[in-house]
Amino acid sequence: MCCCLLCCCLLALPMQAQNRGAEQQKLAQEYLDKKEYIKARYTFLQAYYAYAQQKAYREAVKCGVQVSALYHRENLFKEGFDVLHNAELLLTEGEQAGGKALPASRFLIYKERLRMYMKLKNPARAKEQLARMEETARTAASDSLGNDLLYTKADFYYAFGQPTQGDAAINQLIQQYKSQKAYDKVTDCYRTLIGIARRGGNATLTARTYEQLMLWNDSVRALTARDELNQLKQKYDESLATIDDKDQSLSAKQYIIVGLCALALLLAAGLILGGVVLLRFILLTRKQKRAIDVANEHNELKTQFIRNISAQMEPTLQTLDAQQPGVQALRLFSAHIQELSELESSLTETYPLEEKNVNNFCEGVMQQIQPLVQPSVQLTVNAPKLSVKLCPEALERVLLHLLRNAALYTPAEGKIWLDFKKRGAHTQQFIVTDTGCGISEEQRDHLFKPFAEVKDLTQGDGLGLPICSLLAAKMNGTLTLDTSYTKGARFVLELHV
Repeated sequence: MCCCLLCCCLLALPMQAQNRGAEQQKLAQEYLDKKEYIKARYTFLQAYYAYAQQKAYREAVKCGVQVSALYHRENLFKEGFDVLHNAELLLTEGEQAGGKALPASRFLIYKERLRMYMKLKNPARAKEQLARMEETARTAASDSLGNDLLYTKADFYYAFGQPTQGDAAINQLIQQYKSQKAYDKVTDCYRTLIGIARRGGNATLTARTYEQLMLWNDSVRALTARDELNQLKQKYDESLATIDDKDQSLSAKQYIIVGLCALALLLAAGLILGGVVLLRFILLTRKQKRAIDVANEHNELKTQFIRNISAQMEPTLQTLDAQQPGVQALRLFSAHIQELSELESSLTETYPLEEKNVNNFCEGVMQQIQPLVQPSVQLTVNAPKLSVKLCPEALERVLLHLLRNAALYTPAEGKIWLDFKKRGAHTQQFIVTDTGCGISEEQRDHLFKPFAEVKDLTQGDGLGLPICSLLAAKMNGTLTLDTSYTKGARFVLELHV
């Protein structure tokens, strides 16, 4: 009796894990639909673990990719890459256990990793993932994976300024659907391309694709009408053959002619209705195009306006007493505004790299803040004597700003660390940690956003961290706050070289 109960329990465990995975996945999707992204991420992660326990590898990978996407939506790229790495290891285990490849699941992992490298503006690593996707799709010989690959290729090429290759990829897919007379899928291609252009902020591609979509709508209606007319002609010929074979009476022939005329009238009415719908769509598209152009123009005017204000303030500030704290704060604020605008307009221009001994470099930066710390504050550098490629001037400026902030908020007897870690062949991290007062929940959401709050300029203008974040982007990296650290503040500067 006991043995039977034990067997039943053991059989029930996998079913419970599978049910739990499905329930968590469904709940996570509901959170995602409500845009409760943190809850969705956590619940997808629970579903991932449940499916992994059940060895339901395909569903586990789907949930893992969702978790990674939600991480990188918040620019938590390290966590996103870690989840994908674990999912890939789990998938390899499943392929070895089952004795067959799971290309569709592996394709999802490569695709999500490519999206993150695209967001990090790293074309070399993104291209590696694209090549893996192409090999996987070719091995699988799947039409759906092949079509998804063409969409992804177009997204990749447009994102990295290769519109000719992007057009070639999307046109290849369009031609396939045209040859299959899958006209609805051709329309979906254009709409997907519009979505890609909007996400990339490419107004020119958006406008051009709208025009192509309008031309295609005209063409597809003509093609549909021609197919319908051919069908009608075929039916008409068949009717005539039937009439000849059976020698029907003239009245029967008249009924057929009347029916065909009525059908032709219905077709004409349908074409007229389609023309009205098309006209309304054209008018709406033109209105949206004008709105996009106006928004881009206003954004450029806003940036120029801020630069002009800062430049016009400079002559007046020169006439004021530079010893006054308020004048000093205004001068620094003006300089920060100018620098912020210049960095925003030159994000695509990266800094040159130099070989430096990372230990000597970090020690030199830490020495510069020694006069600023409170009594008995312990300063520690954890960096190997290793030569690495880095952007010394920009990197020193970011680290000095973080360390000065740490010195300002760390009380006597406290500690400040500067750590260096290698996270991969082309990834490195500089981590600044202190035991100060930390950063409140209210400040975290807008910590790297300029002009997020009104402040007394003599107490700082709040532009230091936004400028550091832009400097990190120009070094092909990211600057983030480690919210899991609660004994002070910890900033992580991750660079891809």
